[in-house]
Amino acid sequence: MRNIIFLILLIAATLPAMAQSTEHKSIRQVKATMAAQKQAWNNGDIPAFMASYWNSPTLQFIGASGVTKGWDATLKRYQDTYPDRAAMGQLEFEIIQTDRRSKKVVTMTGKYILTRDNKNLVGYFLLVWEKKGKDWVIVMDATT
Repeated sequence: MRNIIFLILLIAATLPAMAQSTEHKSIRQVKATMAAQKQAWNNGDIPAFMASYWNSPTLQFIGASGVTKGWDATLKRYQDTYPDRAAMGQLEFEIIQTDRRSKKVVTMTGKYILTRDNKNLVGYFLLVWEKKGKDWVIVMDATT
């Protein structure tokens, strides 16, 4: 009986650590994807930058000009807004908070800094990430 109680206590003690490591892994994966996204932007490659977004007609991008629905429309919006390397500048992110909402949903708030020759842009974002298969993708982006 003592061994059974010990085993139950041991399992109960390790459950929070197991959940924490899962959380850390998902957040690390999202942050790694953000780093790749930043690199693609700074290389002037908007289609590679968009690889982090869910390629779906239900993707939502919310910005100052309203709501853009769908991956294709979001890609076009980025290409129209940033037609060349000078307009794209160099992108930096400051991650403010990342939260695991469930096994398949992570939210991230942060600040972006776009350094350009003519006019820098600074704003904030809220990203909703979902795990689709093995990948974490942005399903909603609200950027100011």
